[in-house]
Order: sequence, then structure tokens, then C-alpha cells
Amino acid sequence: MGVENGIDDYTQDGTVDLKGNPVRRSKRGGWTACSFVVVYEVFERMAYYGISTNLIIYLTKKLHQGTVTSSNNVTNWVGTVWMTPVLGAYIADAYLGRYLTFVIASAIYLLGMSLLTVAVSVHGLKPPRCVETDMADCKKASTLQLAVFFGALYTLAVGTGGTKPNISTIGADQFDDFDPKEKGHKLSFFNWWMFSIFFGTLFANTILVYIQDNVGWTLGYGLPTAGLAISILIFLAGTSFYRHRVPSGSPFTRMAKVIIAALKKWKTPVPTDPKELYELDLEEYAKKGKFRIDSTPTLRFLNKACVKTGSKDPWMLCSVTQVEETKQMLRMIPILIATFVPSTMIAQINTLFVKQGTTLDRGIGSFNIPPASLTGFVTISMLISVVLYDRYFVTIMRRLTKNPRGITLLQRMGIGLVFHIFIMMVASLVERRRLSVAKDHGVVESGGQVPLSIFILLPQFVLMGTADAFLEVAKIEFFYDQAPESMKSLGTSYSMTSLGIGNFLSSFLLTTVSHITKKHGHHGWILNNLNASHLDYYYAFFAILNFLNFILFIVVTKFYVYKAEVSDSMEVLEGQLRGLAPAVTNQEESRT
Repeated sequence: MGVENGIDDYTQDGTVDLKGNPVRRSKRGGWTACSFVVVYEVFERMAYYGISTNLIIYLTKKLHQGTVTSSNNVTNWVGTVWMTPVLGAYIADAYLGRYLTFVIASAIYLLGMSLLTVAVSVHGLKPPRCVETDMADCKKASTLQLAVFFGALYTLAVGTGGTKPNISTIGADQFDDFDPKEKGHKLSFFNWWMFSIFFGTLFANTILVYIQDNVGWTLGYGLPTAGLAISILIFLAGTSFYRHRVPSGSPFTRMAKVIIAALKKWKTPVPTDPKELYELDLEEYAKKGKFRIDSTPTLRFLNKACVKTGSKDPWMLCSVTQVEETKQMLRMIPILIATFVPSTMIAQINTLFVKQGTTLDRGIGSFNIPPASLTGFVTISMLISVVLYDRYFVTIMRRLTKNPRGITLLQRMGIGLVFHIFIMMVASLVERRRLSVAKDHGVVESGGQVPLSIFILLPQFVLMGTADAFLEVAKIEFFYDQAPESMKSLGTSYSMTSLGIGNFLSSFLLTTVSHITKKHGHHGWILNNLNASHLDYYYAFFAILNFLNFILFIVVTKFYVYKAEVSDSMEVLEGQLRGLAPAVTNQEESRT
């Protein structure tokens, strides 16, 4: 066995190299491996946000779509981008593994980006230029033009389905939960992960958006395409440093077996002694690099699946560990549901928030600020907030709570939800001010520029970044951390599913509210002419929706039970915070 300075150097979390051999901590993984992953993500985010941030401007100005249609097309596409990771996670966990799934998906992603660059570059694939104020008066894009453009967009979405759930999981896999030092690094990984990748987002939200608005869409889309190609090469360059997890079969099939077995035995009583339930020997799990999980009283009905009745049919009898894995995935669903509404708020950044910016004075001297560039302030705010959170807030809270994370993940998410309430209240008040100035200067009917600086929108963008530092970072870490060891990619895809459903919910609400508010001869809240609209009412409706969602979140968190740690690393870290000598660890026991 490999030993370094008398200490066992092999990882104990089941990670292997690409050939399936055990790996050493000193040779693979850690921050060295993560550096390739993080650099990849910087360039990938530049590529993705280089498309999504300014997409609504392209749809309105180049494809001549109205406010509701263009906003819905953006949120439907973004929703698809964030929903396809469920499929990518399934393939990774069940069949190909995270690395191979990621590499194949990256090729599809790059193909979609390349086709998109062609779609915005070839003259015949765009409708003629239009200078009309109302896009309804412009010539619409042909079926062929729309097919090529949206075909490229959705090819890209399929590619991201395999990259998004696996890249952060690959990064987190580089730290061994059974080593207290590496576990400590893992607690900070998601903070610094978000900090690093948003440099790419910031570049997209500022430089790329400016190029698209002022130089041209060919260069504006060509640069992120080239950036994505570079990022894939960087990721591949780090292959020899990565730790990998072996695919463990279909998570959906394993969970389905538990649910069906429990239903088939719904009349069967559950023994009071958990030792009477069916479970495999420890050696069986050790050989496969898996971990055995003890039975818990939550979702007790599912325990019927592991009650022995004489049948060995896998659809009639499941192990305790298999049942507990299913419970862990099901327990997270109410938390997932409570994140749909804030994800809907995030969808407003690249749609209605940007559309508001097009109506305002964007000039600083002779320079005009691209409306989508304000999303850069979301990134800047998040960067600053993540650093302050990790360096100061966590340090202070650790002293008070003795929790290595400072506060629990659900508490951190709750703070983010409170921010979303205030964001929509602020957005409503700012929009009311914008409409008042538009009325005073007689530009309501004409839809002309409102003589008010675009920076009046700054508070809602800055607050959104702060909210993301709490909610979005905690959401990714929560669903990764609370997922079973064999279903980490699927767990990570929960956070992306939240964003996907949030975007689809945004499309539904925008269409529904627009339709309802136009009934009975009313003017409507959301029109192509935003100066004649009532986005202030729409944002106030969102504030109320966020408040109701926060109450739902409080209720579901009261019933949530955190999963047991697979190692004692968290106990060791808590003991260090309390100034206590840590108990003998599993690693020490294995060496005695």
C-alpha cells in the first residue's frame, strides 16, 4: 500500500483513475486538479453568458420579436438549458461516468456554439434591418431563419445538459470526505468555485455585450465560441490529475425498485429493530467502493421495501442502503420546490430588467452603455459578497455556532430568499419612478427614451448578486452534499432543475399575466411599449409571491432532516472549533 511519511496516501472515498485503479492524494485531486476545472468554467461561463445575457436584444432588434414573445423565447431556452442536466446526470451516474459524459457533451456544446455563430453571421439567415419603434411593424424572420437560429440554440442546450451537472461534481470529487483537511477544503470549494467562474460571466456581461451592440454579432458570438474551444482543451489537459467515481447503475431504477417494493408490501409491518431489515454485508459495499447507510425513521413507509418476506426479487426486496438513498433524494424535493420562485426572479435579469434598460438614458459622455451590461453588476456584487461571506461572515459565525460552515446550508438559502422579497419591492418602486418620469416628459405613447439614467436600475442588479451569493451558492452545495454518494451528479442536477423550472414558470407567468390584464378592454401590464406598461404592478406581484414562498420554505425546512455524514471529518472540524481534541478518526483506526 502506498504510504507517504507513514500516513496512508490512498483516498478512502472510492475514487479511482480512468483505468479503475485506486488513487493517491499526493498524485491526484486536490486544488491542483480543481484548477483545471475552475479555469474551464471561467471560459465556459464566458461562452454561455455571452449568448444568454444579450439574447433578448438579438431577438427584438434582429429577429423583430415583441416583448412577451422574446422574453418567453429567452426563458424557454434558458429553462431547457437548466433542465437537460437531469438527463446528463443520469447518463453520468448510470453508464458513462462524469468524465466521459462531460467530454462527449462538450463536443455537442461546441457544435451548437459554432452553428449559432454561423446563424448570426450569414446575411441570408437574418431578416432585413428594421428601424420601426414597434417591432410589430417590422418584417418577421422566415421559418428557415428561425429554424437555424433556434436549432443552434437548442443543440447548445443539449450539450450543456452533459457539462453543467458534471463539471462542479468533478471538482468536488477531487476532495476526500474521509480526510479532515480535504473535507475542510471542500467546504470552501463551492464558494471559490462561484467566485472564479463569475470572472468569465463578468467578461461576457461587459466586454462581449459591448462588442455585440457596437461592433457586431459575428465577433460577439465568435469570441465565446473560441473561448469554449479553449476551455475544453484546458479541461482535457488536466486529465492525468483527476480523481473519478465509478458509475453505479441507474439511480432512477434503484429508486423505482424501492418505491414499487414498498407499495407491493404496503400491508407488511416494519420490524421495530432495524437489524431485522435486509442489508448487504460491509464487504459487498467495500468491494464496489460504496458506503453502507443505517436505517432512519423518516419516510418510514419506504422501510417496507427492505422487510424480508422470503422473496429475493429486486423489485420486492431492497437493501437498507438502497432505501436510504431513495429517501435522501425524496427528502430534498420539498426544498427543491421552494427554490422555483426565486429562480423565476433570476429569469428577469436577462429579460425584463434588460428591456427596462433600453428605455433609459444610457449615455456617459459620448459612450452608450449596452443595457445588458448592467448584469455585470450582478456578477461584481456576487464576487464581493462571496469573498466577504467566506472570509468574514463564516469566521464570525463559526465562533458563535461552532459549525464549520458558519451557518447551515438551509439558513444560508433562507437569507437569500429574504433578499429576493426586497429585490422585487425595490424593482417595483424604481419602475414606478421610471413610469412617472415618462409621463411627465410625454413619452408614454411614443415609447421614446425616458430622460432618466440607466443607473437607476442599479440597486435591483446589485441586490440580485448579493442574493445569489447566499441562495445560489448554498443551493448547489446543498443538493450536492445531501445527495447519496452514488447519486451526486443527479443531486447536483436538482439545483439546475430549479433554474430550469423557474424559467419555464417565468414564461407561464408572463404570458398569463399579460393575457389576464388585457381582458375587458384593459390596457395590460406588459406591452411592447414599456412606457405604456405597468411592470411596477408585475414586480409588486412578484414581491408578494416571494413572501408566500418564504413561508413555504420555513415550513418545509422544519421537517427536513440532514443526512448522516459518511465520515467523521465534520466531527473533527467541529471539535477543532470547540477547542477539543478530536476523537479517533476512521483513518487512525485503520492504522492501529
